[in-house]
Amino acid sequence: MDYFSKREKILIGIIALLLVVLILFLNPTSDNNDASELLITNDTVDKSEEEENAELPTEIMVHISGQVYQPGLYKLNSGDRVIDAVNLAGGLTKDADFDRINLAKKISDEEKIYIPKVGENVDSNLVEENSAISDISGNTVSSDKININTCTKQELIDLPGIGDVLADRIIEYRSKTKFSTIEDIKNVSGIGDAKFNAIKELITTN
Repeated sequence: MDYFSKREKILIGIIALLLVVLILFLNPTSDNNDASELLITNDTVDKSEEEENAELPTEIMVHISGQVYQPGLYKLNSGDRVIDAVNLAGGLTKDADFDRINLAKKISDEEKIYIPKVGENVDSNLVEENSAISDISGNTVSSDKININTCTKQELIDLPGIGDVLADRIIEYRSKTKFSTIEDIKNVSGIGDAKFNAIKELITTN
């Protein structure tokens, strides 16, 4: 004998199905949990990789000249210091004025570093631009550029990268053609852009 009518059985079945659906909705499967955990883990890894990439050093370019053995342009990393640029340029010469150089200073992209020699009076503008140089006297540093049209051979030899041979060539050139601008010195055989950049702050034609 049936206790429930056909209509009541259908109603009970619908209620049971709704209960099953409700239970499944309130209690997601472990697979869904695993998927959520995987998404969180991947997100964490991505963020870690982004943080690591953000910490990678940025390549910078600096120009170093003066009393180093190999003046020129060098690639370094952000956060590097003057000493790193000096080492890439072959180190300081015996004439470098150690007391006026801040080797610990951090350098920046497109920076110009000039290393003065002992007793050299450096252009005050160069001191302001190049904080690797310190004026130990506390006074304004006067300009002491040499006139390449009238200077002595020894004054030419004292310039960075200009030795005895190049000094003779400069004197021979100016005896025939006066230097109108400092850039004209590049017309002298053996003086290219690198050597010119190393001395351009130290010479004048006036």
